[in-house]
Amino acid sequence: MSPRLRHALSAVLLVLACLLAPFGAVAGWAAHTLADTGRYVDAMSPLAADPDVRDAVADTVRDGVFQQIDPGPAPGTARAFVHDAARSFTRTEAFRAGWDTANRTVHAALLRALRRDRADGRGVTVDLAPVTARVKHRLAADHVPFAHRIPVRHTAVTVLDAPEVDRLRAGFHALDIAAFWLPLTAVGCAVAGIAVAACRRRAVTAAGLGTALGGALLGLAVAIGRRLTLAELPGAVHGPAAGAVYDALTATLRTAAWLLVALGLTVALVSWLTGRLGRRRARTAPAGPTAPTAPTAPATAPSGPPEQPSDRVPRL
Repeated sequence: MSPRLRHALSAVLLVLACLLAPFGAVAGWAAHTLADTGRYVDAMSPLAADPDVRDAVADTVRDGVFQQIDPGPAPGTARAFVHDAARSFTRTEAFRAGWDTANRTVHAALLRALRRDRADGRGVTVDLAPVTARVKHRLAADHVPFAHRIPVRHTAVTVLDAPEVDRLRAGFHALDIAAFWLPLTAVGCAVAGIAVAACRRRAVTAAGLGTALGGALLGLAVAIGRRLTLAELPGAVHGPAAGAVYDALTATLRTAAWLLVALGLTVALVSWLTGRLGRRRARTAPAGPTAPTAPTAPATAPSGPPEQPSDRVPRL
């Protein structure tokens, strides 16, 4: 294979590897964080102590209460009282227990629907009875008055409609495949690109810089996605709370982006320093011993008898 063809093939493989690396990170993050109930709950659990999330929950509880009752002659005072009571409840252990239970219940129901083999026309519904029972138990343990009288009713809440579940199911199965094959393909392309390169040290440096660039672009995409996601939310959604949820769910993805940047820059720097050190050693290496020269043969005497001195006196 000619050096020009090797250079072109190596460049194509390395560019493909650098493009697949961030996509593989996204697929792995989605498959191993968003699609795992335990990791999802662990990511969402700290939000129970977030002030913005607490305010959003208190606002939701207040609005839900006043959709069911008549506030009377002083609606402003009643709304403020209910909001303060709900805000106080979000500071209790009962709220944190209910928050974790609700997230676990909703996520497990969503995964069961997405992992079905075929569409069955059913959406995702969640029974809130386990959440209510958990909150009731915690309030009773804290000796809250009348906590034992809280009714535990089986209330089915629709999380996703059937058409939305059918659309997400195909993408979920593709995500499982991509999370396994994309990282392997990226590594294989990088190894093949370095192997066929005419100058492997330069190929390693290029692969490192490309990986760092892919990680930087991934971090930029996460930041842009946050801005676009919050901009598309309806006005009734609490913006700061939605931003806190987005940051909690994408924390692992941001870490992966920084790891790609650090790994790529480290590989490129080590490759560059190795090449520079090798060239410096080549310049400062002493010259090797020279081969001995063959002795020159003595001049041979002319053949024939030696010339006798002439005794003739030249004429004047």
